[in-house]
Amino acid sequence: MAQHTHARTRVCPDCDGFPVVAIDTGTRLADGTRSTLRVTCRRCKGTGTTVALAPVALGQRRTV
Repeated sequence: MAQHTHARTRVCPDCDGFPVVAIDTGTRLADGTRSTLRVTCRRCKGTGTTVALAPVALGQRRTV
């Protein structure tokens, strides 16, 4: 049986694929629920993946 090949995606190195987290502030709201902050990864902007860079051929590298 044929298997599908999934597109290669690079997982963000900063968030390891978990781009959005909820941080508990320690306080409670008037209805008794906890106050949380929703924070997204700055590097991948909440997608969990990054763009793979194209490899550079050895003859094209520059030295500074």
